[in-house]
Formats: sequence, structure tokens, C-alpha cells
Amino acid sequence: MPPRPRPTAAWRYWSRVAFDGPLPLVRGVLGHCHEWTGATNEKGYGTFWLGRTVKAHRHAYRLAGLPLPADLDVDHRCRNRACVRPSHLRAVTHRVNLLASTNHVALRAAQTACHRGHPFDAENTIRAKNGTRKCRACKNTAARAAYRTTTPERQAA
Repeated sequence: MPPRPRPTAAWRYWSRVAFDGPLPLVRGVLGHCHEWTGATNEKGYGTFWLGRTVKAHRHAYRLAGLPLPADLDVDHRCRNRACVRPSHLRAVTHRVNLLASTNHVALRAAQTACHRGHPFDAENTIRAKNGTRKCRACKNTAARAAYRTTTPERQAA
């Protein structure tokens, strides 16, 4: 009996894809997600062995013949980390990928006012050294309150 032929990498890959996944809840993303049923990493992204471990959605993007420069991320437009459907994926910069998500960085970037309601506009916004925004009105109010409580003539009165 001849030895059984080894399955190809493409067969191994597509055998781990469920083509009847959920419909995305994101407007403008059409069709069911193609969900990865193979191994996943601790963050929920599919992983696949190709002589080294690769992310399944990045491999799907390459299999579709789409260009993927090394400095770009593959963003899931459907917001489903297990999805490997090429039409649900897009190559974007890391910043665009972060801002498209629902993490704390994206939520802060989307804010148009501070927690007290002062607008983040050109006159009221201070940029910290680390790039974050600070409210000038709130900073001034806090500085006045600190000055009143620490000056000696105010303490004697």
C-alpha cells in the first residue's frame, strides 16, 4: 500500500474555516463571517502553522492575493477576531486599527469634551508630553484651588 499523501497547507488551512459564521453587526460589512475553528492565541485571534506560527486572518489576506506590507495591520471590519473572510479584512496602519476598535484609546480619542463638559478645542486643549489631551479650564481651576489652600496669608485668615 503506497503511503498516504500529506495534506497541503491550503487544505489544512481551509479545513479549519467555518463558512457559515455569524452575520456582522457592523453597518456596511456584508456576508457571513468565515470563522476560524483551529487554534487561537490568548487574544482570540486564529493561529496557523506554516513552518512558524502565523495569524490566520493575515494568512487569509495573503491567500486572497491582497498586498500586505509588513508595517500594516490587518483590521477586522466585522469586529470578529475569529473571522478570516477577506472581504471583512483591510490593511491599515496600527493607529487606524486602534482607533477603529472599542478599547480605551479609541474611546478617549473620540471624546469631544472633558468629563466636566468643557470642549476639547484649540483654545481649551493642552497637549501633554505623552500626546494626551488635558482640559485647560479644569487645570486652571485645580491650580487656583491648590494656590488658595497653600499660601500662608490664606491660611492665617
